[in-house]
Amino acid sequence: MSAECLCNSCRTAADRMEALPGAPRLREVSGGTRMEVYRKDRVRCIKGAEHLRAFRLNDKTRTRRAVAICCNTPVLLDVTVGHWVDLYGVLWPEGALPPLQLRTMAGTLDDPSSLPEDVPNLKTYSAAFFFRLMASWAAMGFRRPKIDYIKGEIDLSR
Repeated sequence: MSAECLCNSCRTAADRMEALPGAPRLREVSGGTRMEVYRKDRVRCIKGAEHLRAFRLNDKTRTRRAVAICCNTPVLLDVTVGHWVDLYGVLWPEGALPPLQLRTMAGTLDDPSSLPEDVPNLKTYSAAFFFRLMASWAAMGFRRPKIDYIKGEIDLSR
């Protein structure tokens, strides 16, 4: 699934990661963060895992983001209790990113009416979104693989 997340956490995290020296721009014109959603059993790091560091907005969150510290590129968002992982859109070469399918969490914006109407701008997560997640989880035999190749942490607190 190709999505753009507009939640406060994704926007805050993007601001912090973009502030790293040489980091790519994560936020789209809409203010959201572009991500490609994949099943965890279909994602692996084949090279450079030694450069990945976890970043969490706070010590209580179940969500961690991985940043490649060699180039300060955000790589993924891991919902640690989930079966899916979000890969940041900046990883795709120009012209190769799949078409955007939806924006989610538009209800967290002060003025969601300013969003383009090129795809659905969902106020929150939709039933169809959760259905797709549940269908993929069922296809995985309800397993929750762990992403175990991210070693160490990066502190981006402000």
